Amino acid sequence: MFDAADGRHLEEAATIGHGLLGDLSADHLVMTEREAARLGRGLWSLEFDAVRLDTEKDDTFRVETADGQRYVLKVANPAEDPADIDFESQVMEHAGARGVPVPRLVPDIEGRLLVPIRDEAGQERVARLMTFVEGVPLDSTGSRAHERERVGETLAALRHALADFRHHADGRRYAWDLTHLPELRPFLDTVPGGERVVLLRAAFERYMTEAAPYVPGLRRQVLHNDFSKSNIIVDHDDPAFVTGVIDFGDTVRTAIAIDVSTALLNQLPRDVADREAGDLFAEGRDLLRGYLRHADLTAEELAVLPHLVMGRVVARALITLHRAAVMPRNRDYVLRNTEQGWGQLAWFMDRSPAVISRSFL
Repeated sequence: MFDAADGRHLEEAATIGHGLLGDLSADHLVMTEREAARLGRGLWSLEFDAVRLDTEKDDTFRVETADGQRYVLKVANPAEDPADIDFESQVMEHAGARGVPVPRLVPDIEGRLLVPIRDEAGQERVARLMTFVEGVPLDSTGSRAHERERVGETLAALRHALADFRHHADGRRYAWDLTHLPELRPFLDTVPGGERVVLLRAAFERYMTEAAPYVPGLRRQVLHNDFSKSNIIVDHDDPAFVTGVIDFGDTVRTAIAIDVSTALLNQLPRDVADREAGDLFAEGRDLLRGYLRHADLTAEELAVLPHLVMGRVVARALITLHRAAVMPRNRDYVLRNTEQGWGQLAWFMDRSPAVISRSFL
């Protein structure tokens, strides 16, 4: 899908985008399951089997002890700033203390929640062990309207829980914060020619007109910023439906509407290109209904919301196509959600901004 033959454009985009991509553009020598088990013995005095989980930038393992206790071991990318890791961990602890179902960090034998290590490859890293959230990821099961409302209610609860949270690293510049989509324009030059790049350029320019001018004036706070189906753990037999929210790696101080738009994006149908999609937001509207039951959105936030969703589709294409080119080892995982975006983007561009706004509201 991504032809990296034009090395000059790729290098230019990498240079311009480095400050935004940060550790997202940094590859590393991966940790083996055997080494993960060794860490468990040495740092937490736990004997467990480790199974690697696919992740975007670090090494993550599902681990289980002989007596059935399950945890998640995360070993950060060597390029990840320790301040960012501390920020993400404190956000998770803060949300958990406010009643949001999130994993809790497990101290090592010295009482540390964030454990600096040098791995067997000689890389300086930070290891964290956290409790395992029971249930299944929402992206591996279906959902009914009232269950999607529970998802929206959980997003609202998380927003309220983090409303007063502050951290010296919460203002980090991060590519997955849609605030910075205009800065990703150079990545357009690394997308191969054809109908898709024409579509992507047109959508980018529409975003610059319909959404970007309003983003600086939107209300902001620390937010999860990646309320995707893979990060929402659910149980159909639990009245709450949502049993856990995981992966705070994209957390940042950003616009409330951007956080909601990310959640809505992840409720869009994946097969838009293969069928006629009348109301792209049908399932997302259930989530929004639950959200608005407990948290407000201003008239301006509601008006810009569908255009932010389209912007997130654009950002996902630009970031993932670029990362797949510079980090081919993780290509399949990085591009796992990119293909569906072309049909979604075509749906947006087949309709005028005014029509989209009216149908959404």
